[in-house]
Amino acid sequence: MSRKIKKWNFWLRRRSHLALLLIGGMILLMLFLNDDVSWKNNIRYQEEIKSLQEEIKACEDSADYYRNRREQLLTGTEDLEKIAREQYRMQKSTEDVYVIK
Repeated sequence: MSRKIKKWNFWLRRRSHLALLLIGGMILLMLFLNDDVSWKNNIRYQEEIKSLQEEIKACEDSADYYRNRREQLLTGTEDLEKIAREQYRMQKSTEDVYVIK
């Protein structure tokens, strides 16, 4: 019996890298094929994050534009009058307005 145990122990020590390779292979398969952490999903999520960050940047830029525009309207009457005339086609009572398309 002792001889069989020694023989099996020797065989196991010589082939112990097989178990390590099998475990490593299983981990790699789980990384590439598992739906929760697959590399395809990771790439897709990174692209989605990038597009959302670009959208946030665009929204921040437009928010800054409208914030500055609001400040200009609150502080200056000339800008307010210009916007009222151009965008809303308002006029003074003594003026005639012609809209050209």
